[in-house]
Amino acid sequence: MNRPAPAGSPGSARRADLLTPRELAGLGGLELLATSVVQGYLLGLHRSPHRGFSAEFAELRGYRPGDDLRHIDWRMFARSDRYYVKQFEEETNLRAYLLLDVSASMDWSSEESLPSKLWYGRLVTASLALLLLRQGDRAGLAIFDDRVRDWLPDRGGRRQWGEIVRRLRDARPSGETDPAEALRSAALRLGRRGMVVLVSDLLTETEGAVRALRFLRHRGHQVLVLHLIDPGERTLPGQGEVLLRDPESAEEVRVDVTELQRDYRDAVDGAIAEWRRRLRAAGIEYHLVDTSAPLSRTLRAVLLKRSRLG
Repeated sequence: MNRPAPAGSPGSARRADLLTPRELAGLGGLELLATSVVQGYLLGLHRSPHRGFSAEFAELRGYRPGDDLRHIDWRMFARSDRYYVKQFEEETNLRAYLLLDVSASMDWSSEESLPSKLWYGRLVTASLALLLLRQGDRAGLAIFDDRVRDWLPDRGGRRQWGEIVRRLRDARPSGETDPAEALRSAALRLGRRGMVVLVSDLLTETEGAVRALRFLRHRGHQVLVLHLIDPGERTLPGQGEVLLRDPESAEEVRVDVTELQRDYRDAVDGAIAEWRRRLRAAGIEYHLVDTSAPLSRTLRAVLLKRSRLG
C-alpha cells in the first residue's frame, strides 16, 4: 500500500500551514511540525521584498518606469498629483519576545479529536520563532501562568531555535492565567524598541493585563495579542442539567444548560468585544485565533502587522 507523503514534503498534496490542527496533530513532533508549517507558509506568500517582520518604511522617492505599482503612495499622489514610491529598508536584529500562557485552562479542548489550546499555542509560538530566526532576528521566550515559569533571553541563530523548541516542549500546564508579570519582565528586558507577542486564552482579569500591555506600547514596542479560543468556548453545548468545572480553580457548579446558552454566548461575545476595543484603542494589535483554524491564517495576521506600518 502506498503511504502518503508527510505534510510539508515536496510530494505533499497540501501545505502543512493549510492543514487543520486536527490533521496536523498526528504528523510529528513540535520541531518537525513548526518547520513544515513555516516552509509551507513561505511558499504561499506573494513575492515581495518586504514580506517579513523586519520591513521598515524608509522614505519616499519619485516614481521611475519599472517600479512596482504596489509601492506607490496614493495619498501623496492625491495631494501633489505626482507619483511617489515607498522605499523600505531591512532592519536587522529585531528583538522579539514570545510570551506563551501555560495555565491550566490552556490544557483543554472541546473535542477529543481537537488539540488543546496549549498544543496550538506551542505550535504558533515555535513557528513565529522560526520565522524570526530565519531572517536574522533575535527571539526570546517567556512561559507563564500566574507568574513567569521559564525565561529565555533573546538571541539569534540555530542554537536558539533548538532551545526554544525544547522549552516549549517541556512546558507543563499549571496555575491560573495572569500575563501581567511576564509583560512587565519583557518591558524591562527589551532595551530598545522591539516586538512582544502574547499568546494566551486571556481567561484573566482584564485591567491588569491591559495596563501592562499599554506600558509596553508606551515604551515604543510593537505589541500583538493572539487570543486563543477553542470553538467550544463560543457556545455552551448540550441540553439539560450538567456539571461544569473550572480547570484552573477546580470549582464546580451544576446548571441547566438550556436556560444558560444564550446568556453564555452573549457573555463570551461581550468579553471578546471588550478585549478588542480596549487593546485597539491603545494601539495594540489584537487577533482572535480559533484553535480549529489552519495556522496560515494566524501567521498571516501577525506578519501583515509589520507590512502595514509603512
